[in-house]
Amino acid sequence: MAGRIQARDEQDGAGARLRQVLDAYPHYLLLAVVAIAAFFAMPLSVWLSLTVAGLAMGLILFVVSSGMTLIFGLMGVLNLAHGAFITVGAYIGGSVFLMLVGWPPLAAVSHALLIFPAALATVAAAALLGVVFERVIIKPVYDDHLRQILVTVGGAIIISELIVAFWGAHEIPLPRPDSLRGSFVIGGVAFEKYRLFAVGAGLAIYWGMLAVIHKTRIGLLIRAGVENGEMVQALGYRIKLLFIAVFAAGAALGAFGGVLWGFYEELIHVGLGQQLLVDVIIVIIMGGLGSITGCFYSALVVGLLTNYMGFVAPTFSEFSSIVLMVLVLMWRPQGLIPVVKV
Repeated sequence: MAGRIQARDEQDGAGARLRQVLDAYPHYLLLAVVAIAAFFAMPLSVWLSLTVAGLAMGLILFVVSSGMTLIFGLMGVLNLAHGAFITVGAYIGGSVFLMLVGWPPLAAVSHALLIFPAALATVAAAALLGVVFERVIIKPVYDDHLRQILVTVGGAIIISELIVAFWGAHEIPLPRPDSLRGSFVIGGVAFEKYRLFAVGAGLAIYWGMLAVIHKTRIGLLIRAGVENGEMVQALGYRIKLLFIAVFAAGAALGAFGGVLWGFYEELIHVGLGQQLLVDVIIVIIMGGLGSITGCFYSALVVGLLTNYMGFVAPTFSEFSSIVLMVLVLMWRPQGLIPVVKV
C-alpha cells in the first residue's frame, strides 16, 4: 500500500514538473511539434529547404508585426492602420531602390548594397509619418480602444488613398538584386539567398529590440512610463515625447518589414499591407498581446506551418495559421508568452 502511494506521489510530482516546463516554454514545444510533425510528412531534403524558407517568412512576419506589438505593448494603442504603414514602406523603399538602380553614377555599385539606403529612406519617412499620425490621429483617443479602432481604420483608408494618388493603383515589379537571386546548394539541399538574407535581418531586428528595451536608459524609461507615467513625469522626464518616439519606431519597423516583403514577393501593390495585416494580427494574438518575444516565436511558427502546409496540403495553407491560433488560445488564452515577459 505504501509503495503504491509513493509511486502515485512520484507520478504526480513528475506530472507537475512536466506542466511547469510546458508552462515556462510553450513556444519551444509548439515549434518542436510543428517541425517534427512535418519531418515525418516529407523527404529530408524538402523538409530542410522548407524549414529555412519558413524561418525566413516567419522572421519577415516578425519584423512586420513587431511595430504593432511594440506600440500595443508599451502604449496600449490598437493601431489597425499598421497595414497602411507596411504598404507605405514597400512603396517608398521600392521606389528609392528602383531610382538608385537607374541612376548612372551608381551603375557600378552592387544592387544589393542599394537596398540599405532604400531601407534607411523608408525608415526615416515612415518614422516622420508615424509622428504626424500619432499627433493627429492617436493623441485624442488614448485610453479608448474602441475609438482607436475606428480612427486608425479611417487613417488607414486615408493613407491608402494617398498611396494611389502618388503611385497609382497599378502593381509595381520589384526585382531582387542579382546577388540575392538563386540558391546555395549544400548537400543537395537548395537554400535561397534572399531567404537567408531575410533570416539575418529578422534576427538582427529582434536582438536589437530586446537590447534597446531591456539594456538602455530609454528602454527603462519607456517601460517605467507604461507602468506609471505620472511618476516618470514627476522625475522630470517628458513621457509624451517617449511615447511619440515609440509610435514612430513602430511605424518605421512596419515600413521596413514592408520593404522586406516587397522584395520577398518581387511585387508591390496597394493591398499588400492589408493582406499581411491578417497574419500580423494572428501573430501578435497568438504570441501574447504586446509581447515582443511572444511575437517572435509566434511568427516563426506561422512561417514554418504555412510553408510545410504549402507542400503537404496547399489548399489549407493559408487557413492553417488561423486554426493554429484558435488551438493555441484554447490551450493558453493569454498567448504563448504573456506581455509580462516582454
